Amino acid sequence: KAHAVLRPSLLWCDQRSQAQCDWITSKVGTDRLIQLVSNPALTGFSSPKMLWVRDNEPQIFDRVAHFLLPKDYVRLRLTGEFATEVSDASGTLLLDVTNRRWSKEMLSALGIDSNILPRVYESPEITGKISNEIAQATGLKAGTPVVGGGGDQASSAVGNGIVSPGLTSATLGTSGVVFAYTDAPKLDPKGRIHTFCHAVPGKWHVMGVTQGAGLSLRWFRDNFGESEAWQARQKGVDPYDLLIQQAEKVPAGSEGVVWLPYLMGERTPHLDAQARGMWFGMTAAHKRGHMIRSILEGVAYSLRDSYEIFKELGIPIEQIRASGGGSRSPFWRQIQADIYGKEVVTLRTSEGSALGAALLAGVAAKNYSSVEESAKQAIVVQERIPPQPDNVKLYDRQYEVYRNLYPAVRDLSHQLASLGG
Repeated sequence: KAHAVLRPSLLWCDQRSQAQCDWITSKVGTDRLIQLVSNPALTGFSSPKMLWVRDNEPQIFDRVAHFLLPKDYVRLRLTGEFATEVSDASGTLLLDVTNRRWSKEMLSALGIDSNILPRVYESPEITGKISNEIAQATGLKAGTPVVGGGGDQASSAVGNGIVSPGLTSATLGTSGVVFAYTDAPKLDPKGRIHTFCHAVPGKWHVMGVTQGAGLSLRWFRDNFGESEAWQARQKGVDPYDLLIQQAEKVPAGSEGVVWLPYLMGERTPHLDAQARGMWFGMTAAHKRGHMIRSILEGVAYSLRDSYEIFKELGIPIEQIRASGGGSRSPFWRQIQADIYGKEVVTLRTSEGSALGAALLAGVAAKNYSSVEESAKQAIVVQERIPPQPDNVKLYDRQYEVYRNLYPAVRDLSHQLASLGG
């Protein structure tokens, strides 16, 4: 009630709430979950984390007066308003995504009081104004409108121009995200991809997520890249560039080495917190460069899994826009184009999320007539990377090996997890 934060947040990749996810699925039912909130119960969503706190830290949960997502806490401090918007709220597992409002049935099933939830807005709507107190503390002008904004991926999609059918994006950060616009909710009955409200009013998006995208390469750098880190310091360059240079010397397909990037379990398409990463196909002839290139390829294969589901659901894929730190590498962009079998483009902006948030503010300020108009005016294609036909054929064959690896080792991964591995 005093607007005080009660505990450190549980991050998106925190998997401690798996038991709560299992309870939600059992309580509500797999099919009914998809009908109510368009998504299955996963550890990355908010309500399982809320239930974890309720189950394990009841003395804290009993004091909860309000629940806010991170950006919405910043909004509270700026404006004094308890508010969120539809794109971020879609990831709580409490929003009726189809109708863009809190699900009364879901709240009742989980025993969560609707009074602790903020009001839901569309992303470009004004949710409050800068308070006098904050104006004095920050130098911002009192009364400046604060708009709904968006979740990281929805904002990035606006900044990448993914606001009309056929346009998709592949974002390589710590995690990897494949994103596509839809005019109406597209529900996957198997729950393999997420269906969220878009930051475009009255529109939706689908999204596939791999947990260990850039994380895989960072893990390799941190654990096996001491030599590159030392050389990078001596030369004043990025150690990732030195790793990529080794991968560039290896043929497409890494001469038979395949990487499963499941270092943090996996979301799309397996929804398995106990999935484990692995190299497959290693022989004494393989070297570091093979390991590095196979990581780049394995991450792209994991994102292709999402595109295959999009095709299955009839979602058009005309162009793939690359973004995120991993996509700054021309070599990794080419690997993506070859594995997806589609043209990959880059945009003039390198910070899609920040641009998207700014465009949403511009729409609220009447600088643009709509989110679609803002993207049309602000976003420019910089580079086009066509797929290389020979590599496409090779990767199509190797992808069949990749997609069969997880089911082949699933039970063994779960056995290791049960042993604490």
